[in-house]
Amino acid sequence: MTPTLDVVHALYRDFLERGIRHFFPEHRLELIGEGEPQPMLQFHHQTDGSLEMDWCGGRYFFAAPARALSEHELRLLGAIGDVLAARYRSIVFGGSAASALHLFRGLPEDRFVSAFLDHRPYLDQAAIPADSDAIAGAIEVLRESSLLTYENRRISTGVLLLGPAPDPAHPRPDPPPEALPYNSDLIGVKSFHRLCDGIKTVFLVNRAGQLLDLIDIHDWSRGTGRCALAAPTAALYHCHSVATYDGGHFCLVLSPNGEIKIFADGVQAFNFLGGRWRLTDMAQKYRAFDKSVGYPVVAERVFRSALNMSESRRGGLFVILDDPRASAALVSPGDMLTHGPELPPEPPYSKDNVHYLLCGKTVLDLEPSVLESVARMDGATVMDRAGNLLAVGAILRNETHELPQAVAEGGRTTAAMSASRFGNVLKISEDGSVTYYRDGAAAWEI
Repeated sequence: MTPTLDVVHALYRDFLERGIRHFFPEHRLELIGEGEPQPMLQFHHQTDGSLEMDWCGGRYFFAAPARALSEHELRLLGAIGDVLAARYRSIVFGGSAASALHLFRGLPEDRFVSAFLDHRPYLDQAAIPADSDAIAGAIEVLRESSLLTYENRRISTGVLLLGPAPDPAHPRPDPPPEALPYNSDLIGVKSFHRLCDGIKTVFLVNRAGQLLDLIDIHDWSRGTGRCALAAPTAALYHCHSVATYDGGHFCLVLSPNGEIKIFADGVQAFNFLGGRWRLTDMAQKYRAFDKSVGYPVVAERVFRSALNMSESRRGGLFVILDDPRASAALVSPGDMLTHGPELPPEPPYSKDNVHYLLCGKTVLDLEPSVLESVARMDGATVMDRAGNLLAVGAILRNETHELPQAVAEGGRTTAAMSASRFGNVLKISEDGSVTYYRDGAAAWEI
């Protein structure tokens, strides 16, 4: 191996490490030895659910904290390797520099997301993808738009990228002769940002990256018909999920909160929040939560309410106890929903004087908007597995000395970890994240 190739291999090992740590900051990644020198990411699955990988002369160990790697995590690792391998081939094995220049446009993590969503350009391991990347180009438009304001308001926008599969409900329109490429050149047109809001209306773009039309996402999703989504979604983006259920379409949205969301296969696949991309893995995370709760209708209602609250950037805490008798150890008697005295109390009133409004009710008795309003109260909303409300606005007792590790975060996180010793807990943060706690520790975050 020549000294030049040694330098290139060291550089591309660093690219791989940076890419993996961007998407998996909590995972364990270690260089454990030497591997095959070729630029092709090779997996060696371990019996404990971890992974060893060979890449550019290095062998790596990679593992998720306290669980096996998911199918989508493995798919994202493969996407990172495919993009880097294509870039390596374009440099080392030659060819026209102009034809390979598109591989290096934009941020590398955007390209990794694109390869996860559509791996077809990288199936030929011996060739260099020839076409420009419409998905990465659309992400770049949303990224740059997120830095702008229009009339002192943050910009929200969106795009539906047509998939390769036939879609009987939505005939594929032919691009008009004057069709523009959907790329960052459009951002300089001020009225461009007024054409769609990403919530009700989105741009329609084909896989060649041409801007075809402006559509109402609700009308488009109605054409899809009834479908069983793999996981609930926030009410604001239900139609965006449905629109991607068939046909291999992708929907990208820059939300009014400045968050980029990507929907594929009927669920949210990625979001860009807090300066980095997050693999949502929504279907698997929801399955784990649903299985632990044991009552699908209750799990679905609480999960969807948590997502709705995260979109409105309102914090909250849902506690679903395995055994309702555990409420005695977690909630003070004054916070419990119990029937009050037979005669109306005299003023001044306190919080427990209005408990009769919710006493004896379940989360299924309440409209979703009412449940979300209740959950926005300071404190926790506590229920049993069947959804019977036990307490609202409850200040939980925290036994931090019984937690597996010291808690160095805020009060809501401490309360969530402590309460999860007795059941399932969803914590909604005001920054838009939703975290699931079980057995005293965080199991996942969206």
